[in-house]
Amino acid sequence: MVGSVKIDAPVFRLNSSATVVILVTFSAAVFGRQYVGNPIDCIRTRDVPEDVLNAFCWIHSTYTIPRALFKKVGVDVPFPGVDHTRNYLPEDRKFAKYYQWVGFTLFVQAILFYAPRWLWKNWEGGKLHALMMDLDIGIISEVEKKQKKKLLLEYLCDNLTYHNWWAYRYYLCEVLALVNVIGQMFLMDRFFDGEFLMFGIDVLKFMESDQEDRVDPMIYIFPRMTKCTFYKYGVSGEVERHDAVCILPLNVVNEKIYIFLWFWFLILGVLTIGCVLYRVVIIMSPRMRVYLLRIRFRLIRSDDIRTIVRYSKMGDWFLFYMLGENVDSMIFRDVMHELAHRVSQYRGARGTKSPRSLGS
Repeated sequence: MVGSVKIDAPVFRLNSSATVVILVTFSAAVFGRQYVGNPIDCIRTRDVPEDVLNAFCWIHSTYTIPRALFKKVGVDVPFPGVDHTRNYLPEDRKFAKYYQWVGFTLFVQAILFYAPRWLWKNWEGGKLHALMMDLDIGIISEVEKKQKKKLLLEYLCDNLTYHNWWAYRYYLCEVLALVNVIGQMFLMDRFFDGEFLMFGIDVLKFMESDQEDRVDPMIYIFPRMTKCTFYKYGVSGEVERHDAVCILPLNVVNEKIYIFLWFWFLILGVLTIGCVLYRVVIIMSPRMRVYLLRIRFRLIRSDDIRTIVRYSKMGDWFLFYMLGENVDSMIFRDVMHELAHRVSQYRGARGTKSPRSLGS
């Protein structure tokens, strides 16, 4: 699209743009559902006001009994994980402490995903936008086109072999994106008490098996009905205990969000690993740089590409590739042809007899 400047690769944009939008949208949905309507609704006794019981159970968290998940619903228990506590020890309870923080956690995750892009935008410093000089628009006057092509060509000639550090900083941001997506999987696993890493696999296994034989992992991690214990003084001054059953409608939204995020992060992690390995190959192999330029920019002569890669470094290759992504294809072809001509003339004048492969 005219007016937009691509300063990074598609996989990096999936991490730093698409994922950020997804997480912010989910965060807004959770916050909206949490503050518009009742995020928790507890079945109360007459001795405890409804608002007080709901607020208490929301703040102090509710719990389920995992062993009760295997009991028959409607016969032994009213709902999976909800049972009387007479036959269970306190350590048999599984407290759901996370649901107040889901919206905040999703927003923090979005910030962490955006961080590598923010870092790269600061390091990139608008270099590509400055070098483009509106050359992404093919329909400009010949005089203006000639002048801008000349300025771009002079910059590339004068600064050849000086872009390694610039490119390496971008590659570092891609590595940070990989570390981030893997780290976020473990962060969510910690957030859900070690239940998230296998969440997607457990859901798939559950869908393929008879429901009577397995516990629904979505109900186990995101219970829709839980228990809450409220203590108060009675009329005689003794402490009275009130057990309430609470419905968590917000968990219906949470379970859909996190099953999507499990698969999204898995796909994103695989793509980012592939991207990092791709960068390693580019750094190590000048021949691969030639091949990639040839298949991406077919208008440029193969001899020109080989000449440019031969006498440039890895950082220059990255700059050429990103310029080709932004500049009009015909203009880019002319610039690369002239650059190859000048480079070969300059090397010939210095007495370079045989090609020299300059890596990173």
